[in-house]
Amino acid sequence: MNVFVLNAGRCGSTTFIEACKHITNYSASHESRSRYCGARRLAYPANHIEADNRLSWMLGRLDRRFGDQAFYVHLRRDRDATVQSFVRRADFGIMRAYRGGILLGGSGQSAEDIARDYLDTVESNIALFLRGKSGKMDFFLEQAPRDFPLFWERIHAEGNLDLALAEWSIRHNASPP
Repeated sequence: MNVFVLNAGRCGSTTFIEACKHITNYSASHESRSRYCGARRLAYPANHIEADNRLSWMLGRLDRRFGDQAFYVHLRRDRDATVQSFVRRADFGIMRAYRGGILLGGSGQSAEDIARDYLDTVESNIALFLRGKSGKMDFFLEQAPRDFPLFWERIHAEGNLDLALAEWSIRHNASPP
């Protein structure tokens, strides 16, 4: 079974995968196929856990390829904290692409307005995609010590849960202050 950690970004997806690297019956990667297009983009190996916020723009293709045969995690973080993290990265990555490519420059709107709009868009896309899926769970960054053991159980993970839980005390890929 494949596992996809769907998220908007800036919500702990790197840490999630670092924790999953302590699972021995799955491989785990962060944005491992993000540079590919076509069939290669979703050519994940079996029994693999992938976190990639860009998958929120490919949900139709993800459904066609994996449908209800995969397990999906909707990873989220406190809304205001996520927005502020995106504001600190307003001229980088997905925020620059969203402002310039989707909002055609976003004239007259603050970085915070654009970050909130992006977050609303992605969260809505993920929620719609997950409607009717049988293998899914909500996961909240702020409650990782509670949610990760539930995730572990749901996917029948094997490995070292204690080491996996310890990863949640490390800030991986944090935005600069």
